Amino acid sequence: MPDIPLVTLLLLCLAAAGAGWIDAVVGGGGLLLLPAMLVGLPHYQPTYILGTNKAIAIVGTTGAAITYTRKTPLDIRLATRIGAAAVAGSLTGAFLASGINSGVLRPLIMVVLLAVLAFVLLRPAFGTAPAPAEPLTRQRVLAAILAIGLGIGFYDGLIGPGTGTFLVIALVATLHMNLVTASATAKVVNVCTNFGALVTFAVQGTVLWRMAALLALFNLGGGMLGARMALKRGSGFVRGVLVVVVVSLVCKLAYDQWLAG
Repeated sequence: MPDIPLVTLLLLCLAAAGAGWIDAVVGGGGLLLLPAMLVGLPHYQPTYILGTNKAIAIVGTTGAAITYTRKTPLDIRLATRIGAAAVAGSLTGAFLASGINSGVLRPLIMVVLLAVLAFVLLRPAFGTAPAPAEPLTRQRVLAAILAIGLGIGFYDGLIGPGTGTFLVIALVATLHMNLVTASATAKVVNVCTNFGALVTFAVQGTVLWRMAALLALFNLGGGMLGARMALKRGSGFVRGVLVVVVVSLVCKLAYDQWLAG
């Protein structure tokens, strides 16, 4: 366990719980936990922070996924197929990350997020209206696996912030899920991508396991609470959290692009 002040440790525990709650509802918990860990553990290289974050996140997302599957209809087979594709995409993105100029990509991602925000705000029924009765065709499922799994998985490996949020939006848009079902499906996919990334970090020896174990308990509690609240309050509640997280993500990317360092 890193030698850090008790107050800092308590704040990190609260950040882990808050990140778990956000992740369970709509994704994007890394926006809270990663900066908190970078500030609270300044003597460690970013790779250790990223590896430890994955060890924490996989516990919270697994707990949230289990909570969702007990309470809401969920196509586990579809979710795991998308998750497997996302692992492949994430590994490819991580392999190419060192050769990509993030300063060029951030503005593009901000434009996409602003377009998504406008779409969600201008369409109040997005993700809250009942899904159409049309059956899922093989072509639509394949398109979802390629676009959501490989595409968003690639983004997760390349840059990362907001992956869970992108998953929720894409699942609603392509498979016409409501926001609660999309959040549940995204958790299963997140478990797959977190596992793939954690294996990589563990092999590299860049995981602070004792710190991860402590913060994972709080992340798990926050994740299970967030899943229960989303199930209880429905798609309208998830939609409100989605708007807040997208705005926060745009602000975070803008800060990284023009104000940081």
